[in-house]
Amino acid sequence: MLAGLYADLLRLVRGREKRGPANVTKSQMNALPEGQVASTQSGYNRFLLLVAGLGGLLFGVDVGIISGALPYLEATSGLNAGQLSFIVAAVLLGGVISTLFAGALADFLGRKTMMIVSGLLFVVSVPAIALSHSYGALIFGRLLQGISGGLIGVVVPLYLAECLSASARGRGTGIFQWLLTLGIVAAAVIGFYFSGRVEEVARLGDADKLFAFKDTAWRGIFWVSLPPGILFVIGSFLVSESPRWLFRRGRKAAALRALLRSRPEEQAQLELQEMEEAAALEKTKTVEGLSQSGDSLLQRKYLLPFVLACIILACNQATGVNSIIGYNATILIQAGLSDKEAHLGYVILTIINFLMTIGAIALVDRKGRKFLLSLGSAGVIVSLLAVGLVFHRTETHRVDVSEAVQALVVASNQTASVEFNETTATAWLVSQVDKSGGLGQVAPSPKSLVVIYSYGAFHAATKVVRSDEPAARLTLDRASCVPATAVAAFFKNPFADLAAARSAPLKIEHALITPVPSAQNGWLTAFLIYCFMASFAVGPGVCVWLALSELMPTRIRSNGMSFALLVNIAISTTIAGVFLPTVGQYGYSTMFFIFAGCTVIYFITATFFLPETKGKTLEEIETYFKGH
Repeated sequence: MLAGLYADLLRLVRGREKRGPANVTKSQMNALPEGQVASTQSGYNRFLLLVAGLGGLLFGVDVGIISGALPYLEATSGLNAGQLSFIVAAVLLGGVISTLFAGALADFLGRKTMMIVSGLLFVVSVPAIALSHSYGALIFGRLLQGISGGLIGVVVPLYLAECLSASARGRGTGIFQWLLTLGIVAAAVIGFYFSGRVEEVARLGDADKLFAFKDTAWRGIFWVSLPPGILFVIGSFLVSESPRWLFRRGRKAAALRALLRSRPEEQAQLELQEMEEAAALEKTKTVEGLSQSGDSLLQRKYLLPFVLACIILACNQATGVNSIIGYNATILIQAGLSDKEAHLGYVILTIINFLMTIGAIALVDRKGRKFLLSLGSAGVIVSLLAVGLVFHRTETHRVDVSEAVQALVVASNQTASVEFNETTATAWLVSQVDKSGGLGQVAPSPKSLVVIYSYGAFHAATKVVRSDEPAARLTLDRASCVPATAVAAFFKNPFADLAAARSAPLKIEHALITPVPSAQNGWLTAFLIYCFMASFAVGPGVCVWLALSELMPTRIRSNGMSFALLVNIAISTTIAGVFLPTVGQYGYSTMFFIFAGCTVIYFITATFFLPETKGKTLEEIETYFKGH
C-alpha cells in the first residue's frame, strides 16, 4: 500500500509539471471525460492519505526515536541524568508550546501553511540534533521536534476532517494513526538494528572504537528520520487548502475548486450549500442578538461536543497507553522475562499495534466510531484487569529493605551505590525475616530490586535490576532526581522547592525486593499486554483523532482541538510523573487497576453519550449538537 501511495506522489508531481497549476477549475473538470475526472479525484484522495500518513509517521517518530538513541547518547555525551531527562522531556515542552497556539495559527495562516511549517521545523530539527556537540544544541533540536509534533497533532487531523468526504474521513484519519504506529515501529526497529551493530563492535574489545561507534549510532538514528520529513513538506506544498477554511475566509470559488479535486461535482455543490446554510444561520442569529457572545467554547451549542472531545482525549491517555509502551521492557523484565526477551517483546508490541491499526482503518467507516470505541475500550478494561491480577499474585511477596539501602548512603555527598546480587538480596531478606520473627530462610530464586528515593520534594525511581544479572548496580545521586533547570523542575513537580532540593539529604523511600516469576509468567503478561494493545489500536487508537476533529463545530474547531489536545498532554504528563513512584510503592498491579478504572469512564462515555458520526458531513454533525 505504501508503495502505491509513493507512486501516486510521483505521478502527481509529474502531472503537475505537465498540466501546470494543481488547482483545477470547475470548467476544466467539466471538459475532462467522466472516467478521467473520477480517476483524477481518486488519485488525489489517495495522495491526501499519503500526506496524512507522512504526518502521522513524523508524529510517531517524534514519540519513539529517542528511546533507541538515548543509551548511546548517555554513553558518549558526558551529560548527567538530569540533562538527559530534560532532553527527553524537551519534546513534550515543545509540544505544549505549539499546541497552545496551533489552532489560532491554523485559523490565521491556513491549514496547508501550518502543515508546511510543521514539516520544515521537523526537517531543520534533524541536523540540529545529529550535528550537535553541545547540550544547548541538543535541547534546541528536541524543542523543534516537539513544536513540530504539536503542530502536526492538531493541524493534520483538522485538515483531513475538513478536506475528506464523509465516506472517506474515517479511513483518512485512520491512515494518520496507522503510520503514526509505523513511526513507533520504525523507531523500535532502528534502535534494535543499531543495538546489534553496537554489540558486534563491543566484541572487538576496543574501547575507543566502541565509543566512536556509539556516538555514530545515536546520530545515525536521528538521520534516518529525515527522509519522511522532506516528503511531508513536498506533499504539503502539492495539496489544496482546506475548503472550509477557504469558505470562512470568503473565498467561495477557491473552496469549490478544492472540493472538486476530491469529490464529484454534485457532492461538492451539496457540501458547499451546507456551508452556506450554516454560515447564513450563524449570521441570522448574530443579527437577531442570539450570538452576541461570539465563538466562546462555553456557548450551549459548543459545550457538549467540546466536553465529549476532552473526556475522550483525557481517557485515551488514562488507559496508560504511553506508559505501557514507554516502560514495556521494564514491565516485562519485572514479569519474568530476560532483558533480551523483554526487548523482543517490545518490538512485537509495536508490530501488533501497527497491524491492528490496519484492521481498524478497514472497519472505521463500516462499523462506525461508536462501535469501535465501545469494543476497544471494553477489551482494554479486560486486558488491564488481567495484567493487574497477574502482577498482584507476585507482588504480594514484595519485601521493603529501605533501611538496608539507607545505610549505604554516603553522608558527605548524599549519594549511594547499590550492588545487587543473590548474596546481597539473601542477606537483606534474611534480616527482614529475622525482624519479623521468621526462621531466616529465603528461597534461592532470582529476585528484582527497585529503589524509590527523594531529595526534598523531588522523587525518582531506579530501573529494575535482577539478582541474576552480572554486575547489577544502581547509582543514586542528586543529578538523577533533581531537575537541572527551573523549567524542567516545573514539569516534574510544579509545587516543589528546587533550591531546597539541591541541598536536601538523600532519603530512601522504598527499596522493594520481589521474587522474579518464571519466564512463562512473563510471556503470559506479554500476551495480555498484546491484547491490551490490540484493543487500544482497534478502538481508541484510531477513533480518538476522529472524535477530536469531527465533534468540534467548524467555527471553533481549530482552537477547540488545541485546547482538547492540551488536556491530553496534561494527562499524559501527570501519568508519566506518577507512574514510577506509584509502581515502586504500590506495585504494577495497582497502576494497571487504576488504568482499568479510568477506562470504564471511557467505555460509558463512548457507549451512552457519543453520537455516531459515520457517513455524516461536518455540517450534519454540527446540526446534531445544535439540537435541530
